[in-house]
Amino acid sequence: MNIKEASQRTGLPSKTIRYYEDIGLVAPQRDTNGYRRFSDKDMHRLGFVGRARALGFSIEECRNLLALYADQTRASAEVKEIAHQHLIEIDRRIAEMTEMRNTLGQLVRCCAGDDRPDCPILESLAGGGAATS
Repeated sequence: MNIKEASQRTGLPSKTIRYYEDIGLVAPQRDTNGYRRFSDKDMHRLGFVGRARALGFSIEECRNLLALYADQTRASAEVKEIAHQHLIEIDRRIAEMTEMRNTLGQLVRCCAGDDRPDCPILESLAGGGAATS
């Protein structure tokens, strides 16, 4: 199957599929005219990476997960550790985003939003220390 068909079947943009090929996550065969020809195995790998990326795994984590998937002697503990570390990172980012949301929410509540020029949001961005949290 060609790249357009691979894109349609996996839901991944052609540009993303080309990138995954460039970095070695997939290695489709080439026809004599140079066009990519994706096998069922390539399609499976693309689907795997697409689903892993949708969960936020990095390219390197995807590479490691693909290697573990291919290794029939793998220990599931290795897979779990990668997923666990990723979950810790997601929790850290959620906490960071929650803190940002709380700070911005407080600034919005403190701003009168009227015709006057004073604005706690701009004061805070300028380092003036307007009300936070």
